[in-house]
Amino acid sequence: MDSLNALLEGFATALQPQYLLYALFGVFIGTAVGVLPGIGPAMTVALLLPLTYTLDPTGALIVFAGIYYGGMYGGSTTSILLNTPGESSSIATALEGNRMAKAGRGAAALATAALGSFVAGTIATVALTFLAPGIARLAVQLGPADYFALIVVAFLTVGALLGSSVPRGLVSLGLGLMLGLVGTEVLSGQQRYTLGIPTLSDGIDVVLIAVGLFALGEALYVASRLRHGAVAVIPVTRGRHNRMSRRDWARSWRPWLRGTAIGFPIGTIPAGGADVATFLSYATERKLAKGGAKAEFGRGAIEGVAGPEAANNAAAAGVLVPLLTLGLPTTATAAIILSAFQTYGIRPGPQLFETQAGLVWALIASLYIGNVMLLVLNLPLVGMWVKVLRIPRPYLYAGILSFAALGAYALHFNVFDTLILLVIGLIGFLMRRYGYPVAPMVVGGILGPMAEEQLRKSMAISQGDLLYLVHSPFAIVAYATLALIIGLGVWLKRRKARLESTPTLVPTGAITAVDEREPEKS
Repeated sequence: MDSLNALLEGFATALQPQYLLYALFGVFIGTAVGVLPGIGPAMTVALLLPLTYTLDPTGALIVFAGIYYGGMYGGSTTSILLNTPGESSSIATALEGNRMAKAGRGAAALATAALGSFVAGTIATVALTFLAPGIARLAVQLGPADYFALIVVAFLTVGALLGSSVPRGLVSLGLGLMLGLVGTEVLSGQQRYTLGIPTLSDGIDVVLIAVGLFALGEALYVASRLRHGAVAVIPVTRGRHNRMSRRDWARSWRPWLRGTAIGFPIGTIPAGGADVATFLSYATERKLAKGGAKAEFGRGAIEGVAGPEAANNAAAAGVLVPLLTLGLPTTATAAIILSAFQTYGIRPGPQLFETQAGLVWALIASLYIGNVMLLVLNLPLVGMWVKVLRIPRPYLYAGILSFAALGAYALHFNVFDTLILLVIGLIGFLMRRYGYPVAPMVVGGILGPMAEEQLRKSMAISQGDLLYLVHSPFAIVAYATLALIIGLGVWLKRRKARLESTPTLVPTGAITAVDEREPEKS
């Protein structure tokens, strides 16, 4: 009942007119940018992060939540109409959705994606509402050694599992750790890795790392691989026969629920993220299909759109559980959201539900509101999103680069920040070009200083005894769980690889930049 009462208070805040406008603005802008080809949720959130700087913390996080959910949904439109998923979690949607669009059923595919996103997002947010406070109460009892164990778990699982190669993932994580250690050491006051540059004494802002890698680096990489010219968008025709029929509804509601059940738990653990959840959902629907529905797989089965899209959005809500309760990001997008909290001096973790109760419950309430707004906006505005897809690519990527530079400059009104952004963006471009995942680098930049702080506290308490790091039952369980999570992640990756190797699971024309794959042979 405490959670329910707190949620009602959150609604009282989130339903205020100005916050409703913030939520609507976030959802609209997030969807508009997320719809653009080659731009996934992580890049959307990183690119639009500077928009929230002038708002109060509650308003900024409500806008951010809308951008997050809007960006997650926007990828489905691109996948279905262009067959160019903005990230790996949208590939499964493109498999059947694009074939439905080519068959003249693009409106039905977009409708089941929107409704599936709404159903999954709502159910997953309910689970977040009642699960997060309990985890936070347990986490309050954790000590420095326990937190260090949790951060090590996040380091190794996220660093090793995000990407096609474990060593490359760890190299990326190491680069992020190095960037996170730049600046002045808190206890001794000594400067580290500043190269004698006074501006670096305050460290490199996480926002610069996120925007540089996901906005600047990603834009350079995708733009370098795409030809100029108009984008071939499959038109969405109007008419009753293109809407979801009763048979479509009957075939979609079970995949929506199954996708939610698959996506939410996978989103809460660092074991592969939404991309793994979507492929598992697709495989599940393909196995459970019978009769004529089974024959449609590979030619435009609506279950193949409904299930993965629901899993994708359920995983997005699941990501917020460890983020809000433990302060641990399990995906690249979550890492950028964590940097948004830190911009306002708010540190997600066990104390968040006590020290910032009003803010966090208003944020959760805004997720419910944002889900409704997404549904209301996207069902009637499909035609407008199709026009957005026709923006000439030179203008599109020039705008992204300009907006990223302005956002970096607005951070501290310092030209040097723009130069740092350029250097990190070029590093991100080279990493993508040669198959190194960029997500662990962001995670390392955020969690590195946190890990150092907890390790120093542990060593101070134990007077340098390393055995103190494994003295508590929780730490022992965490390290044992680490081995289990890595094993689970390897199994999920292998299963995903087998699914992708199936001929019908390769969406022709998809952008190769959507996930961290091996570089093409030159």
